[in-house]
Amino acid sequence: MEANARAHVIVSGRVQGVFFRDETRRAAEKNGVAGWVRNLPDGTVEALFEGQAAAVDAMIQWCHQGSPHSRVADVQVEKQAYVGDMNDFTIRR
Repeated sequence: MEANARAHVIVSGRVQGVFFRDETRRAAEKNGVAGWVRNLPDGTVEALFEGQAAAVDAMIQWCHQGSPHSRVADVQVEKQAYVGDMNDFTIRR
């Protein structure tokens, strides 16, 4: 059985107003990852991914590309201990 992982991510660049959160949700659902994504007041996007390690890594890589109209400048990743407290992926307001 594959190990589980959790990652907290902050994405900067042109990532708000370009459907970044919705595309992140779609990618997370496709990869079977639980968690959430939200816009922050400073113009960045924050996300938390949890699931199989390979799927979480795929989401981190996805963040480097982002949605079609985004321009990702930086992705900060903090790996965390797996908790298993989420069942789906949501967009937080």
